[in-house]
Amino acid sequence: MFSILILTGNEEINIRECLESISWCDDIWVLDCGSKDRTVEIAKEMGANVITRPFDNFGNQRNYGIDNCKWKHEWVFDLDADERFTPELRAECEELSKRDEKSAYYVANKMMLMGKWIKHASQFPVYQMRFHKLGEIRFVAHGHGQREGEAKRGIGYMKEAYIHYNFSKGLGDWFEKHAKYALREAEQQIADEKANIAIVGDDALSRRRRLKRLVSNLPGRAWIKLFYLLFVKGDILDGPVGWLY
Repeated sequence: MFSILILTGNEEINIRECLESISWCDDIWVLDCGSKDRTVEIAKEMGANVITRPFDNFGNQRNYGIDNCKWKHEWVFDLDADERFTPELRAECEELSKRDEKSAYYVANKMMLMGKWIKHASQFPVYQMRFHKLGEIRFVAHGHGQREGEAKRGIGYMKEAYIHYNFSKGLGDWFEKHAKYALREAEQQIADEKANIAIVGDDALSRRRRLKRLVSNLPGRAWIKLFYLLFVKGDILDGPVGWLY
């Protein structure tokens, strides 16, 4: 068995279905940043443990959860309120936690728009470190989100993915959120270039990060990205919903 941490901030539209997807878990913690809606109330009604901390960045928020939740299990999965577990993902997590071979694992997500998985347009699989053993890894703030710190026994890749309803609050909310993300990403890119920080490794995640840095400096980047998604990644196969994205 393993524990689950969910970060929330005004997520009453998502939190119930998120918790329903992990109703089998006996150790669920919600770390809320001060929601003004019914997020905390719903989480408590559904049996989750709730703690609060003002939000500064995702890295610090996840580390706070690691340090301050009274965990029942050694392994923790980091989930967001607009994400859902699948039975296959649960089974893989249980198997990997029993093997105990790595400090953590990268997990991909299946991005959903208008009820459809946009596999090609979302460049699936895109990985984040989400499943980890307590005491063996830390998060660090990077750009708009977080990245993994040094792992004592390395980081592996999981086969199964979680379901991600990125647009659950509407396209307007998504655009507003990603405008903020873009600013933070730009600031992080400038800082990395000034510090001459290298991206090491030949795994899929490292290659994607190097490609992203390379393309970000090219003229006509938007048109390059559009062509890349449509014809190289196969977004044209996703149909109208994929083209909309």
